[in-house]
This record gives sequence, structure tokens and C-alpha cells, in this order.
Amino acid sequence: MTSQHPRTVAQTEPPKKTSRAGRDLPAAIAVGAVLGAMAIGTLLFAPIWWLPLLAAAIGIATHEVIRRLREHGYDLPTLALLAGGQAMIWLTWPFGVAGLLGAYGGTIVVCMVWRLVGQGLDRQPVNYLRDIAATVLLATWVPMFAAFTALLIFADHGGVRVFTVIATVVFADIGGYVAGVLFGKHLLAPAISPKKSWEGLGGSLLFGVTAAVLIVAFLLDKPAWVGVPLGVLLVITGVLGDLVESQVKRDLGIKDMGTLLPGHGGIMDRIDAMLPSAVVGWIVLTLLA
Repeated sequence: MTSQHPRTVAQTEPPKKTSRAGRDLPAAIAVGAVLGAMAIGTLLFAPIWWLPLLAAAIGIATHEVIRRLREHGYDLPTLALLAGGQAMIWLTWPFGVAGLLGAYGGTIVVCMVWRLVGQGLDRQPVNYLRDIAATVLLATWVPMFAAFTALLIFADHGGVRVFTVIATVVFADIGGYVAGVLFGKHLLAPAISPKKSWEGLGGSLLFGVTAAVLIVAFLLDKPAWVGVPLGVLLVITGVLGDLVESQVKRDLGIKDMGTLLPGHGGIMDRIDAMLPSAVVGWIVLTLLA
């Protein structure tokens, strides 16, 4: 007598649909829409709430990078970086540029000393120069760059100014994605990011400059031509900011900095293009405009 065993059929989930650019497109669109609505609502209707929103995002993004670096052997002073990043954001409120620079300088000094003596005076630090270099890069790249939007928010029409920077970068990203998927054939920087193309850069410039011109003309009440150089600069710095993070991730051998945002990766993966653009946006809209 033989017993019959029912066949076990392996249940496999259908793979998630991804676009040619490597994203889970439905999730990316949904998350992007939610983040966009939050940013637009805050900047245009309650700009004072931009600081807590920015502080939360920067705290998460900083921690994402620290965690990834620690996974690869870097020893960074986590608490000092997180506290210093919050100080850079919040001290812009009462002290403006002086508050940002003071908090940034103080953060670097504390991190240098912390890493030097954190394991005791009787132990020589290992890889001190490497870790401090990464610490200074992170403190500059994430909280300091982001704090330039905090500086912008306190200027006249501050919410619109920050909105101009963010919207230009977002539309440039959309234009680059669409043009890259539809027409991308010639790689822009294959050694750094194999998915970016010259055709995508053209789409970024078209969408980004158009957005900047429209916002400058209708929301900032400035001549439309001002949006052309502003848009070009923001698009270029946005693309370069994306390439910078791509190279850092390539050095670390990872795809994303985090996993918090479906279809986007982490907070850092979403704001990488905006960080250097925030600096350029502040320079143009504050010092040059």
C-alpha cells in the first residue's frame, strides 16, 4: 500500500513591475505625490512649519548615511552629527546665517574631539583621518546644505522661494526620467550612474527651466527671463547632486541609502538632488536676484 502525497506547488509572488529606470513606478508615483502635497501645502500655506518638517527629514537622512557608513567600517560620532544637524536647522530661526555657520563649526569641532578621545586617552584612534573626512563631508552635504532652505524661508515670500527651488528640481527629475526612458541612448556618466543619459539631461533642462520661468513670473513677480539662468543652475546642480550620491553608493556597493520610501529608497535618496540646489537657490535668490 502506497500513500499518496499531494504535490506541493511553489507559490511565487509575481515580480513587482519596475520601469526601465529601475523604479517600482506605482509606488514611486504614490510616494512622490504624498511628499509633494506635504511640501506644497507647508510652503505655500504654513511656511513656519517648514523648519520642523525639514529637521525631521534631515535627521532621518543623516542617520541613513551614518548607518550605511558604519556597515562598511566607518566610525562616525552619531549623536554629535545628529545634534549638530538639528542645531544647524533650528539656529537659523533666531540667528540666520550666523546661527548656521556657528552650529556647523561647532559640530565639526565636537566631532573631531569626540572621535579623537571617544575611546579613551590611552587608546590611539584607528582610521581617524578617514572617519573625520567622512564626518565633515556628511555634516556639510546633508544638514548644512539643507539649512539653506531654512535661510530662504525667512526672506520675503520665503515659502515661494523654497518652493521655486524644490519644484524646479522635481520637474527636472520628471523631465529627465521621461526623456531618459523614451529617448535615452547616450550615457551621461556611465562610470558613475549607468542610467543617466544626455537625452535625460535635455529633458531635465526643458522641464526644469520651464518650471522655474513660470514660478518666477507668476509667484515671485519677477521678469520671466530670471527663471532661465536660475532653472539652468538648479538643474545642473540637481543632476550633479544625484551623481554625487550615486558615486558614494557605488563606493559602498549599495543600491539605496534607506528603505523608508517605497519606489524611492530612503529620504536621502529622495533629496540628494535638492541638497546642492538649495545652496545655489539661496545664492541666486538672495545674493544675486
